[in-house]
Amino acid sequence: MAPPKKKSSIFANKFWETKPLESLNSEEWEALCDGCGKCCLNKIEDEETGKVFLTRIACRLFSDENCLCNDYEHRNDHVPECIKLTPTTIKENAYWLPSTCAYKLLYEKKQLPVWHPLLTGNKETMHRAGISIKGATISEKSVNEDDWENFIIPEPK
Repeated sequence: MAPPKKKSSIFANKFWETKPLESLNSEEWEALCDGCGKCCLNKIEDEETGKVFLTRIACRLFSDENCLCNDYEHRNDHVPECIKLTPTTIKENAYWLPSTCAYKLLYEKKQLPVWHPLLTGNKETMHRAGISIKGATISEKSVNEDDWENFIIPEPK
């Protein structure tokens, strides 16, 4: 049996509870992401109400099997419309982020959910909690944009 994994100091100091988003370093900022993949889903925004609907249609760079971007570091080179979320862009983008998103929750001064990898030390807890879209998407390459409305889904929570 393997010894238990040790949590790094980034988990131990609970930086997300003491530091404002704008003062996080890049490692801390990236650690906030739970890896659910919901931000990689294409969305439809109702022009009249502003309501945002998720579809099960994922970005062309999204790996449904791994629940990760296939080229995260260079994603904007391939998908110019991909939003690079930062402490300065969170305000204008929080409205469309998933309700379980740590960036959104902390921006709204809320707590991280109990399954969040920063609290558990393991991304699998998020998948087991049914929060991720792993194994549930189709690529935008295979669906005409005019048909996206047919793929609207409730947000996994």
